[in-house]
Amino acid sequence: MQAFFDMVASIFEYSFLWRSFVAAIMIGSLCSLLGVFVVLKGLSFAGAGIAHGAFAGVAFAFLIGANPFLMGLVFALAMVLMVGVSSQKGNLNVDASIGILFAVTMALAILFIGMMKQYNTELFSFLFGNILAVTETDLIYMSLIFFGVIAVLLIGFRAFYYWAFDEIMAEASGILMPQVFYLFLSLLAFAIVASLKVVGELLVNAFIIIPAASSYQLTYSFKKMAVYSVLLGAFASVTGLVLSFIYDIPSGASIVIILGLEFLICTIISPKKRWHKAAKPID
Repeated sequence: MQAFFDMVASIFEYSFLWRSFVAAIMIGSLCSLLGVFVVLKGLSFAGAGIAHGAFAGVAFAFLIGANPFLMGLVFALAMVLMVGVSSQKGNLNVDASIGILFAVTMALAILFIGMMKQYNTELFSFLFGNILAVTETDLIYMSLIFFGVIAVLLIGFRAFYYWAFDEIMAEASGILMPQVFYLFLSLLAFAIVASLKVVGELLVNAFIIIPAASSYQLTYSFKKMAVYSVLLGAFASVTGLVLSFIYDIPSGASIVIILGLEFLICTIISPKKRWHKAAKPID
């Protein structure tokens, strides 16, 4: 046991681990907060679809020698725009629109990878995640996205809250729901692109969904759900990072496994089981 604590203490001797810890806390908290709205609106498939679009952008960036972070963001925002247009103008529901683009963007990613002349290990760090490889430049991008998204959520909290619970009342109050929908998906796209280096494209949706779904088991209050989700996401991110360093296992997988254990525990101890089985609205 002493050897274990000595290894944990040694973590703080490495500068790259400090960067990883900061990235884990920021990304874990941000994705978990956005996940509250995703879960309440039933947009669980949106995160996976946008992540596929972002990864296609990253693959294209490596193919042409561009910045993978910025190109991933361009593709993710393009995905958001196409989802909105196809669902609102093409008489398709959101899931159908995302499902189509999900397949197309993944096919693009495979095409771009196939066009590369040699195997690129850095590209696959975006697919599976490698938080220990976060650079100072990556951390700057993540910080800008973290504070930017939080600022937008705070400024537009009333609109996002109405959008999550009562769109009819929101429209009656003069809030334009299509614009709020586009804006939220754009914020989600920024958060997903920032998360690719941390947890990877394959697992990023779990980063968004599981903390919010876990916190949903614990409370009917929207505010408490948001706080619990952020705490669960940040805790899993840091714990998973420590375990990945100590036992030399993939960081993204270890974080998501911790998130899964949190969900199991929250489901078991859920106070909702002791209350009425009938649905009670979140306040």
